[in-house]
Amino acid sequence: MTDRTDYLVHNAAVCTMDPSQPWAEAFAVRDGRLAAVGSLAQARAAVPGAREIDLRGRMVMPGLIDVHNHFVWAGRAELYETGFPPILPLAQVLDMVCTAAATKAPGEWIVGGIWGSRLLPELTPAARLALDEAAGNRPVMLRDDSHHNRWVSSAALVLAGIDASTPNPPGGEIVRDPASGEATGLLKEGASALAEAAVAHALSTDPQLDITAAAHAVRRLNAYGVTAMQEALTTRAVMRAIQGLEEQGRLSAWVVGSIPVVDAPLAPGEAGEEIFALRETFRSRHFRPDAGKIFLDGVPTSRTAAMLEPYNEDPVYGCCWRGGTALSVPQLARVLADCEARNIAVKIHCTGDAAVRTALDAIDVLRTFNGPGLMHQIAHASFVDPAEVPRFAELNVLADLSPIMWFPCVIVEAIRQSVPSARVDRFWPNRDLLESGALIAAGSDWPVVPNPDPWLGLQGLVTRRDPTGQFPGALWAEQAMPLQAALAAYTVNPARALRIDDVTGSLEAGKSADFVMLDRNLFEIPPEQLAQTRVLATCFEGRVVHGELA
Repeated sequence: MTDRTDYLVHNAAVCTMDPSQPWAEAFAVRDGRLAAVGSLAQARAAVPGAREIDLRGRMVMPGLIDVHNHFVWAGRAELYETGFPPILPLAQVLDMVCTAAATKAPGEWIVGGIWGSRLLPELTPAARLALDEAAGNRPVMLRDDSHHNRWVSSAALVLAGIDASTPNPPGGEIVRDPASGEATGLLKEGASALAEAAVAHALSTDPQLDITAAAHAVRRLNAYGVTAMQEALTTRAVMRAIQGLEEQGRLSAWVVGSIPVVDAPLAPGEAGEEIFALRETFRSRHFRPDAGKIFLDGVPTSRTAAMLEPYNEDPVYGCCWRGGTALSVPQLARVLADCEARNIAVKIHCTGDAAVRTALDAIDVLRTFNGPGLMHQIAHASFVDPAEVPRFAELNVLADLSPIMWFPCVIVEAIRQSVPSARVDRFWPNRDLLESGALIAAGSDWPVVPNPDPWLGLQGLVTRRDPTGQFPGALWAEQAMPLQAALAAYTVNPARALRIDDVTGSLEAGKSADFVMLDRNLFEIPPEQLAQTRVLATCFEGRVVHGELA
């Protein structure tokens, strides 16, 4: 069954995520919405004579919500770019580039990633020359596992207009050899936009390519059971792709867009009145451009996150480097006040604990003058000083937990190169946030992580161990969350934060029939098996968009 018709589902273990009725045995679907949730008799009364589907005891739960991803970018990367995992050593990255070069014409761009941040110390001028050789002197741009930095070849530097006299752009750094001043090929934060602009200028701008990429990404997410998401940096190109997907009838998820509020290092020229004015132009049944995005700092791997305590001593940054924030508390408070006046809730990128404090201080100022307001978000809420933990609940701030790396993994190990290990051992205080009363939601940050599988994330939240088994041990095991709370982080909590809880996030009469059927009951298996969960069917507005409901 793939069309949207009236039907009822019964003989199922229905986890509703509705506290007034946590479990049900049946539900009815009429015109894409839930007409009844409860007993078989209630379902039959709601849709008399409708088709009945016996699920033979299978577990059903609400469709999952990814509170932080960049799905259009991810689709582009998977369809059109050279991909490799961030665990590869430099020699194998160069091998991947060499293989890609064999398929390219002379002078054609090689674009891809993702290289692991552990490689940062190795990206010297000599490594750039090795990249030139592997690429046959073609222009190359490779993204790192934070997507905040780029590694480029000599030809790419030329096409990006970067030479010995090029100044660092606002919010970015063209990394140079300390001895010679020669550009290494590493572009941090805002400097990455120089290479991205050169790539965009050279490659096709056919909007159908982005629509195809978006469709691919939505299919991938549907296959994992995702039926709603927050696109976390919604530029004009992203909005056009979403609009095209909607017009073609292929947007099988609720999408909340995050419009750049101030100039973002990776999306210059995309903020301000002009792009805010486009919100209503692109708004549609399934797309709501109702959120904003601010980058308050960078990432710890490249020492651009704003920290309360210094990074590890480094020949370039010295002994006392802490990074900094893009906005002060008064500046951020003014920007947030303007957004609240427009009914825009803001996702604030904060990877360092000093950035988290700055964001909370600004929201505190806002609450002093405006009183209770919109629920803003702190993404990624990873390094958080203990004193700040209770302030999330006090100030009605969502903790956006993303990317999926709440356990030992390649990025966490890379962070240890720049941040003292004792502090990395206290990374992601998820349980503390939960017990303080904070609202918590989970996101993939795809394509920052190459796999947006929420079941990996769910197991990581519950165990704090690497579900893939590649990295041993646990990351701050005391911060493991109970299964019910972890499920809420993927369903009702993000729905509330995104202001779509009247439509989705739980299985209740009147809401959209967004649900998944699983191959196992999550409450009857060891937590170490959660990542093995397979979605047998995903339904969006009552329509099967993945698998088969039978």
